[in-house]
Amino acid sequence: MTDKDSPQPHQPDVTAHNETNASPATNGESKAAEPAVETMPSLEQSLRQAELQAEEHRDAWLRAKADAENIRKRAQMDIANAHKYAIENFSTELLAVMDSLEAALAVENATVENFKSGMELTRKQLASAFEKFNIKVIDPLGEKFDPHLHQAISTVESDLPPNTVVQVMQKGYVLNDRVIRPALVVVSKAKGT
Repeated sequence: MTDKDSPQPHQPDVTAHNETNASPATNGESKAAEPAVETMPSLEQSLRQAELQAEEHRDAWLRAKADAENIRKRAQMDIANAHKYAIENFSTELLAVMDSLEAALAVENATVENFKSGMELTRKQLASAFEKFNIKVIDPLGEKFDPHLHQAISTVESDLPPNTVVQVMQKGYVLNDRVIRPALVVVSKAKGT
């Protein structure tokens, strides 16, 4: 028996199978082509999806813009309140000083000694409030003149070195290293100038 005579295993006709896949069936498109048409969105669907995404992004942007505006307004209000009520704690401390002054004035038969001791206690209360809020006195008697802390109202001849404070007419004050009132001083100058 030759190879031609021997029975061959059954092999499918490849050309016939390929033709059915390559050409559309008579009653519509082939099954292989159908899923490709269904997965491809139409132009209208793509446009609608893009419009929905654009609307979502616009909504998110509007919300973010509104949040930013609210934060800005809240910050402005906080700054305004900080300016408006910045001295509230200091004012509370000064109320005790005012109460002491009113109590001293309410005494009918007070002696000079009583007034003096009451004034001294009130001054101590005020100095305590100043210290609590970092208000420091500028009392530069005998110090070198500093135009950042002192205001010279006149000069006088003196045995002291030139530009030395010889008299303090009014004490100055510093709040947290910022001069809120310079000391009014008289400054020395060399004799004969």
